[in-house]
Amino acid sequence: MSARLRRARPEDVDEIAGALPGAELGISWGDRPTWKVGGKGFLLYRMPHRTAVDPETGEMWDDLLVVFTPDMGVKQSLVEADNPFFDIPHFRSHPGVLVRLSRLGEIDRDELEEIITEAWAARAPRKAVREHLGPETLAP
Repeated sequence: MSARLRRARPEDVDEIAGALPGAELGISWGDRPTWKVGGKGFLLYRMPHRTAVDPETGEMWDDLLVVFTPDMGVKQSLVEADNPFFDIPHFRSHPGVLVRLSRLGEIDRDELEEIITEAWAARAPRKAVREHLGPETLAP
């Protein structure tokens, strides 16, 4: 019998991030809620900005989450996959991808958890990553 997939929801972001070892919800970029580990942000709730707008209405999106990926290759894979993650010129040389919280239902919760955990692992102390995910997750 196959397990039924559950679509991701905006509230899953905080639930998943908050369950990761050492993760703390703090502030960065002035007043933006940011999930951090070891003082480094791995998820950022981005303020509306003219660099990310609805192409049809020109309205600035007010529900953006920036997810820090381990590297540009992972970022590119996410952007090219059939999912709601995207890039904007403002982030072209940065390993972060964006996703509208209102579109998280286009992926399942397990996929969101994998993406958030990978973002956490890219920023977390190596010891914490080894203890949480196992030693085989880190390159020698």
